[in-house]
Amino acid sequence: MNLRTWILPVLTGLILNSCQTPKPKDKTVESEYPKGTFGYDLDFLKRQDSVIVLNSKDGNGQVIVSAKYQGKVFTSTADGVNGKSFGWINYKTFTQTSLDPHMNAYGGEDRLWLGPEGGKFSVFFRPRTKMDFENWHTPTAFDFESWKLTMHTDRKASLSKSALLINYLGVELKLAIVRDIEVLEPADVKKMLGVDLDSKVKSVAFSTKNTIINMGPYAWTNQTGAPCLWNLDMFSPSAKTVIVVPYNASDTGKVATTDYFGQIPPDRVKFNNGILVFKADGKSRGKLGMPPNRAKNMAGSYDAQNNVLTIAMFDLDPKATFLNQEWRTDRNPFSGDAVNAYNDGPLANGTQMGPFYEIESVSPAAFLKAGEALSHQHSVFHFTGDKDELNQIALKTLGISLNDIQTAFK
Repeated sequence: MNLRTWILPVLTGLILNSCQTPKPKDKTVESEYPKGTFGYDLDFLKRQDSVIVLNSKDGNGQVIVSAKYQGKVFTSTADGVNGKSFGWINYKTFTQTSLDPHMNAYGGEDRLWLGPEGGKFSVFFRPRTKMDFENWHTPTAFDFESWKLTMHTDRKASLSKSALLINYLGVELKLAIVRDIEVLEPADVKKMLGVDLDSKVKSVAFSTKNTIINMGPYAWTNQTGAPCLWNLDMFSPSAKTVIVVPYNASDTGKVATTDYFGQIPPDRVKFNNGILVFKADGKSRGKLGMPPNRAKNMAGSYDAQNNVLTIAMFDLDPKATFLNQEWRTDRNPFSGDAVNAYNDGPLANGTQMGPFYEIESVSPAAFLKAGEALSHQHSVFHFTGDKDELNQIALKTLGISLNDIQTAFK
């Protein structure tokens, strides 16, 4: 975590953007590229927004960033326009004729939310309302409002947003967010993950530095409540996708909470000797979370059907205070998870948003004085190519072989 006092005059350029109701779009996408490729998604998103494309030096690694759609990293590729598009995009949301009152799920390989979602300091429920879906509303600044693009080059982009939120206690939180996104090169990957990339492996990687600033007149404390930064990575699943969450086996206490949306069946989640595996095929809805004393600063997934290894790396302070995000107020609000994973699936009525799956990380509670800031860094790496090389990367980073990932649920 990077905590420091910001000079307020620097932030005077941050202004609230007016809410914009989306107009219906033609569902037909004119593209020479097949669906599932980066080129197809780039053509689609260009029809919605003047998106920014960040490029690696060799031009094969590309990342799509959008200011209009809340500073999202929508998707990326390791092989140019013809390569696989790694992020999940919810095409149907762009065609809606009115805003959804709960959440406008455009998708995004790395999107930023603020927590806590539930608990007595929640920013998703109006003061003193019942914590159920009817009263659940995503803060508009992170749901459908545009952000401001403050800088971009071929490899970097910076975006900002100001907001005034009211938490469940009725406390006003005046804040600003700065989001810096950068494409990473092989030298960066080696420094961060400790792996040398062979020529048989194609890759793309990017890093996001997300900063929240207290713009209000008073401090955020354990009495007023404090928000947290929340990175959520949405990816397209396959029948052979498995999420991997390494954990500290030597520590004590619960390894993971596995009943956020009802207990995840035992044939879908397993953990032993420092490795948790979670089936992520988009066919059964379930979410899990890992507390900071158990979590490590890394999680990932392997899609054996498409031969894609994905790593997420993030800031993690195991001694910091993390917020409980459960939809209830009768538990300690300062006993939350640091890492989460989600597999989408049909709801009871048979409908489904995705399918997709998520790897998530959160910052500690932002106990900030007026003018102070807290940053949370979250980076994403995709590797595809020679399986022996991918296996070495998986062993080095996640501590498990590709074969053990593939056979975990057989």
